[in-house]
Order: sequence, then C-alpha cells, then structure tokens
Amino acid sequence: MRLSIVIVNWNTGDLLTRCLESVHATLPAGESEVIVVDNASSDTSLTGVEERFPRIRLTRNPRNLGFSRANNRGILQSAGAHVMLLNPDTEVLPGALERMLEVLERDEEVGAAGPRLLNRDGSLQPSCFPAPTLAREVWRLFHLDAIWPRATYPMQGWDPTVSRDVDVIQGACVLVRREALDQVGLLDEEYFIYSEDYTLCQRLRDAGWRLRWVPQAEVIHVGGQSTQLAPTEMFLHLYRAKVQYFRKHHSRIAALAYKLILAAAAAARLFLAPLAWIERSPTRSRHLDLARRYWSLLTALPGM
Repeated sequence: MRLSIVIVNWNTGDLLTRCLESVHATLPAGESEVIVVDNASSDTSLTGVEERFPRIRLTRNPRNLGFSRANNRGILQSAGAHVMLLNPDTEVLPGALERMLEVLERDEEVGAAGPRLLNRDGSLQPSCFPAPTLAREVWRLFHLDAIWPRATYPMQGWDPTVSRDVDVIQGACVLVRREALDQVGLLDEEYFIYSEDYTLCQRLRDAGWRLRWVPQAEVIHVGGQSTQLAPTEMFLHLYRAKVQYFRKHHSRIAALAYKLILAAAAAARLFLAPLAWIERSPTRSRHLDLARRYWSLLTALPGM
C-alpha cells in the first residue's frame, strides 16, 4: 500500500465531512487507505460518515485519548509505505497528496513532507517553523517578529514553486515515511495535544532525516475548531506542552527558564489589559478573554 491517511476527530462538525470529501477526490494513484479515529465526539460529526464514505476505517475511542494517543492508534492500524497525519479541519486541494508523495519517493533522505497551508480566503498560513529555542520563544511572545523574523520563517517572501528543507512541519498535515517513523517511534503520548509535531520533527532530524516543505502542494486549514470548544483549557495545554518540550529536548533548567519567560509575557499582557476597555467590541472582548487566559496561565505555571 502506498499511502495511509490518519485523521483524528473530536467534535469538528461538518468540517470532517468536507475533509473526507477533499481526500477522496484527491487520492493519488496506487492503493491507499483512510483511517478516522474519533476521540469520543459528542456532536454530529460522525453522522452518516460510514455510509457516505464506505472506504474509511472508523475507530471510536471510548473517551478523549488526546491527539498523540489517538493518532498512534490510527498509525498502528495502517499499512501504507507513507503515513499522513491530517487534521479534520482541512481541505486537501487537487494534486497535493501526489506532490508530497513524489518528494518522499524521489529523495530517500527526506523523512517527512508538509504542504503550503492556506486560510479559507486563500491567504498564507504558517505551515513550518524553525526549531523552538528560548531566544525564539522570547521573540515570539513579545511580538518581535514584526521587526525581524526569528521565531518564524519569512514565508511571505518564499518562492511558492520551490521546495525547501525546514526544521518543523506544522502538524495539521504532515506526511511521514514509514521507514523513518519505524526508526524514531510513534508520537510522544506524554503530550495530550500540542508540541507533538515539534517532538516528532526533532526526533526525525536527530536521526538524520530531512524535512521538506512542499509549497506546490496546498491544503486549506481552518484551524481551531476543536480548541474553540474549550479555549482556556486548550491554551493551558499549549503552554504545558511547550514546557514539556523544553524539559525533554533541552533540560530542566531550560524548562524553568521558559516558565519564567512565560510569566514575564503573561504579566506584561495583564499590565496592559485595562487598555482593552477603551477599545470597541468585539476587539475589547477578544483582548479581555485573552487576558483571562494569561491569568489562568500565570496561576497554573508553578505546577507545569
């Protein structure tokens, strides 16, 4: 089998159907399979899915196992020479799957490939990143990329017809060579959600595999559908996972330093939060909601 596609679903509504429609419309030549792992969704996202897409294999988890564990369940069921991890809030555009497969099949040193992610309006979305460091996190948290891109790649200036090596491929859509996955192992299940893509890419690079961004392959990514259902909880998951990443791939001291950086960033935002009252809605509500999340982060940091 040439390709296995694993999709983890949790309450994504109609987006899962759109994703599956796009996948089935763009499946490449050669035998392939689509595996959907559902994390105990309580919405109607699975209604009629098996009848409408009889080729998919659906696994229903009895509870929400998290993103990493659910993906691993799908990977262990798969048989493809290449495995794609795909978010259910994506739509694969024509030719994208074939172009990513061609990159892996043409160059045996490439362990994983990712597409050019787009917003629904066709604008560019970040789809790859430099490896996280403490300096880059300071740069990102204090919005210094607007002065000089350091925590992100200057993707707006990249040629969309030229593939290039990158440090991290965004986990919304990543195609991994089975041989590379067998070598470095499955997703790290200590991460419930977030940073599992950073860790997987780090392990691939440490093992000598190259990671390739393929802008000729395009995928629309809506983003945030599941996380919007529990925004504060997911916000805390995001930074808890980043603290874990620094502890695992750098050191305990680096993790402590990162927590201090987060505390400084949260304090700065809370200091400026009263200015939101002079803004108009909905900007005011958005900034006040964000301030509340940073307060939750500040109080949760000691236990991370």
